Amino acid sequence: MSGAVLVAVAAAIGNLLQGWDNATIAGAVLYIKREFKLESEPTIEGLIVAMSLIGATCITTCSGGISDWLGRRPMLIISSVLYCLSGLVMLWSPNVYILLLGRLLDGFGVGLAVTLVPVYISETAPPEIRGLLNTLPQFTGSFGMFFSYCMVFGMSLTDLPNWRMMLGVLSIPSLVYFALTVFFLPESPRWLVSKGRMSEAKKVLQRLRGREDVAGEMALLVEGLGVGAETTIEEYIIGPANEDIEDQDISADKDQIKLYGPEQGLSWVARPVTGQSTLGAVSRHGSLVSQRSGLVDPLVTLFGSVHEKVPETGSMRSALFPHFGSMFSVGGNQARNEEWDDDIVPGDGEDYQSDGGGADSDDNLHSPLISRQTTSLDKDIVPAGHGSLTNLRHGSLMQSTTGEHVGSMGIGGGWQIAWQLSEKEGPDGKKQGGFKRIYLRQEGVPGSMRGSLVSLPGAEAPSDSEYVQAAALVSQPALYSTELMKQHPVGPAMVHPAETAKGSSWNDLFEPGVKHALAVGVGIQLLQQFSGINGVLYYTPQILEQAGVGVLLSNLGISSSSASLLISGITTLLMLPSIAVAMRLMDVAGRRSLLLTTIPVLIISLVVLVIGSLVEMGNVVHAAISTVSVVLYFCFFVMGFGPIPNILCAEIFPTRVRGLCIAICALTFWICDIIVTYSLPVLLKSVGLAGVFGMYAIVCVIAWVFVFIKVPETKGMPLEVITEFFSVGAKQASAAKNN
Repeated sequence: MSGAVLVAVAAAIGNLLQGWDNATIAGAVLYIKREFKLESEPTIEGLIVAMSLIGATCITTCSGGISDWLGRRPMLIISSVLYCLSGLVMLWSPNVYILLLGRLLDGFGVGLAVTLVPVYISETAPPEIRGLLNTLPQFTGSFGMFFSYCMVFGMSLTDLPNWRMMLGVLSIPSLVYFALTVFFLPESPRWLVSKGRMSEAKKVLQRLRGREDVAGEMALLVEGLGVGAETTIEEYIIGPANEDIEDQDISADKDQIKLYGPEQGLSWVARPVTGQSTLGAVSRHGSLVSQRSGLVDPLVTLFGSVHEKVPETGSMRSALFPHFGSMFSVGGNQARNEEWDDDIVPGDGEDYQSDGGGADSDDNLHSPLISRQTTSLDKDIVPAGHGSLTNLRHGSLMQSTTGEHVGSMGIGGGWQIAWQLSEKEGPDGKKQGGFKRIYLRQEGVPGSMRGSLVSLPGAEAPSDSEYVQAAALVSQPALYSTELMKQHPVGPAMVHPAETAKGSSWNDLFEPGVKHALAVGVGIQLLQQFSGINGVLYYTPQILEQAGVGVLLSNLGISSSSASLLISGITTLLMLPSIAVAMRLMDVAGRRSLLLTTIPVLIISLVVLVIGSLVEMGNVVHAAISTVSVVLYFCFFVMGFGPIPNILCAEIFPTRVRGLCIAICALTFWICDIIVTYSLPVLLKSVGLAGVFGMYAIVCVIAWVFVFIKVPETKGMPLEVITEFFSVGAKQASAAKNN
């Protein structure tokens, strides 16, 4: 995992520069006013500060589509160049107009970094630690603010503070960021696959995961290219296909499905579950809460049912069936089945290589991506890594850095990928191939089917049975070609991703799953901005001044301007430990749980601030209560509502439209930021401080209800599985409304 961690840290420096810029302009504007005599021109003063917001908003409108076209890495390189260029322009700025130009360029860099860094990290991080790594931008941004406040505070203590130096020094860390983006950061493997550049994507994945066998994840990235596929949820009982099968009902079932491991002689059988299963029950009927109240989105219940059924043994990085040792482990206790299907084994002169030629060739884009995989079974599941998917030869299981087995079928978070083939005779007498993609995940407690949430009709597996229950998301493969299937190929046939590569399409935004995800993303971004963070930041220096911090600093001989900078730096410093806690909890407690836990603390803090503004109390008591409330608000905001909206928005959209959708969400963020920033002084004059905090508290209550009803839990799930669930959940929500 170290490769993915280092890449995420390097990418998050873009947010460090954003935090650096925010803090620097807050201190520099005090001295800019004096030099350009702007005390009587508040509009120009406000424009200097706001020009960065305007630039970020403008660049965000086109950043998503361009990133889907050019790639994530080139946009991060452009961001670093804009940061550096803006620093040099502000260092020179002989007048206000050049300074405004520098601030505009800076805003362009900020907009690209804030929009694309979470996307880039999500697309490169393993599912198990994606939340942790995507909290890094929040941490680095706050650290950049703290470091910048310290720097500006030190400069403010000199006889003639130089605001040009304060702003221009941004170009130095920008050069470091530029070097990292050019020489260290790889392109997103998901974007490379979307453009058909399979060899590059494979090499990047091998570097990020630290192992050679990435066949399963490569297959996952290919499947992520689809938008709006028809997906169903099924349940299987899966066990080894040995001669001494204990459950004869499964082995003799005519509907059984056979699963093949990547090594000859290893195979398993699966039977569809017709009883009332956990995930399937939710898919068909929704939750009891949804039925009774009609409030909770079926999508939320669907995601929740996945996390409730995590096996109690093993870890998130374990193979799907840990009590087998590994489902596809050659070193397991399972005896090799000597009657392994001969049709699956390549014959003389055959190989699993693509018809396109070399193992990593991207040249022959017209050849089927999977070919020459034959079967005489009515239904088979061929795992990732078996055959020539993405021109990758399967390999034996590798040892991860944690010492756990990582199979070629594994795609992260306990999920595995497989394909179901069926060959049936058509009207003309010729065999016709059917082809489905399946995401598998174990349900229930391994090692025992007794007391299982699935009630199997007619039989119960013995307590020491090796059979397990698995949930399956079944859909048509993203690269399935109707034209190829008309040619009656032997086995599955899929076109190369380059054949279907295309840019973002506005029509894709109207697919039910994408619309549902956009509603969640836009809603959470809007509510975050109106939850009061800007107002509390604005009020913090006044709170700490009342607490006596200002008097203490003045006794030390520190001027009021320097004192305000130091106070802001102290406030930012308080955020860092809380963000560190959030990084630890993001993949343990989960995004939804953190939001539902931390938002009530925000509400309580704001209500206390309202009461403190309305009720007469002693200065000391008022200052103490207000200070505690502000500190609690900051700490719990950066644990939940600060990083999670960006994390969610980078996770819930399909690969093909991810850049476009994230741009829409980021545009919502910037527009709401501008509205809140410029409405705050007006609101303070009209309704007062108590009224403003009261409004923020009401918004936080609405935000909690929105999260409870609409925001699903996405921890530990591969991005492509998340988008499949959104597709299923959107259809379930539509069906629930119709009923």
